[in-house]
Amino acid sequence: MGCVIAVDLGATNSRAAVLDQNGRMAKKVEAKTPAGGADPAILTGFLSGLITRVCGGTLPDDSTGIGLSAAGPVDIRQGILLNPPNMPFRDVSLTGPLSEEFGIPVRMVNDCHAGILGEAYYGAAKGRRDAVYITLSTGIGAGVLANGRILLGRDGNAAEVGHFHVDDTYDLTCGCGHSGHWEGYASGKYLPWFFAQWCHYHGRPHWGPDTAEDIFHSAREGDDDVLRFLGDLSRINARAVSDVIVAYDPELIIFDGSVMRSNADLLLGPIIDAVDRYLRLPEMVMTGLAGDAPLLGASVIARGYDTGYGDFESMIG
Repeated sequence: MGCVIAVDLGATNSRAAVLDQNGRMAKKVEAKTPAGGADPAILTGFLSGLITRVCGGTLPDDSTGIGLSAAGPVDIRQGILLNPPNMPFRDVSLTGPLSEEFGIPVRMVNDCHAGILGEAYYGAAKGRRDAVYITLSTGIGAGVLANGRILLGRDGNAAEVGHFHVDDTYDLTCGCGHSGHWEGYASGKYLPWFFAQWCHYHGRPHWGPDTAEDIFHSAREGDDDVLRFLGDLSRINARAVSDVIVAYDPELIIFDGSVMRSNADLLLGPIIDAVDRYLRLPEMVMTGLAGDAPLLGASVIARGYDTGYGDFESMIG
């Protein structure tokens, strides 16, 4: 079957890996995603360089395909990155130029669909028929396995749960331009802004944390205001997860993303405690794939769109 190259294009960091025919990673590299300039050539050049770097200069002779996991929205029919709220690029054709450059097929999916595919083949969702993969990172998104099939949607963007409406109290504007969305509160990008607005709303001194890591560090140090803030954050997280449960009725929810992986001790328990009990609670766990679920899912797609969890080929025609 040969080896494949998997690429995970994230809003903050991107990674590439070479995987052998058994799904083992032979090599993996990581780099900061370009944040300045909107020229599509910046992004395609970056991805080309990442692929070349992980392959040591040239693709292995037995390379059969490249799989690209991309923070959406995307159009997987056309292989286009559309208008991601956390990146400066718009309407960038990715699969065509990369396939032309490297001479092998390039297949693309939304990063969270890649994530649930990785979990279904290699992780906690293996053997399950109804599961949801949720990532809390720079942004927030999900991939859904329903009755053994991955939900794709018309363009490949189903389960954009980061844009579920979760709050009217603070009414914060999300990066997509609309208000009250989960991503505009609980993602790594917007957590510091939420804390600043929370302090203003409650008349508390705002000491200006620069990152989500600063907030969680202060919580572990016992800062009373931050702990109260995390109580509100937990309410919002639980509201969103409650919506996920009633929307998809999964038996399992898998959490991933840098914010969750680094702070599961402060986030996961409160979500489970506060989530609605209207339907039976699913099992809720942290990923066991150390953040590699989207890469592993991209490697599955690199071998062909017709997978054990859905015929992507039939959707994109």
